[in-house]
Amino acid sequence: QVQLAESGGALVQPGGSLTVSCSASGFIVDNYAIGWFRQAPGKKREGVACITNHDRIKYYTDAVKGRFTIAKDNGKFTVDLQMNSLRPEDTGVYYCATAPRFLTAAQLCTDPPTMDGFWGRGTQVTVSL
Repeated sequence: QVQLAESGGALVQPGGSLTVSCSASGFIVDNYAIGWFRQAPGKKREGVACITNHDRIKYYTDAVKGRFTIAKDNGKFTVDLQMNSLRPEDTGVYYCATAPRFLTAAQLCTDPPTMDGFWGRGTQVTVSL
C-alpha cells in the first residue's frame, strides 16, 4: 500500500527558510512524478512544485519560482521542499502527492490528482511575525 508522510512544518517569520520532507513507502519514488501541494484557509489546493521520475524535470508555480526547490532522494524514498524567503501568503497545509500513471511535472502540479492520487496527511506551515 502506498503511504506518504509529510514532516517539518513549523511557524516561521517572513523572510525565513524551512524544509519540509515527504517520505514514501510501498513503492519506488522513481516510478512516478511526485509533488508538493498546499492549501490555505478558504482556498483551493494548488500545486507548488513537482518533479518527474527518471529525468527529474521540475515544475514550479510562478509564486514560488526562485524561492522554493524540490529535490528527491531515491535511495531514501524522500522528496524535500526547500523554502526560502518565505512570505505570509505561503502559509497553508503542505501535502505531498503522486498518482499511479504517467504525468509530467507540470501536469501533476496543474491538475492535482484528487481522484486517483495518493496523498499524505499534510504538514502545517505558518509564516507570520
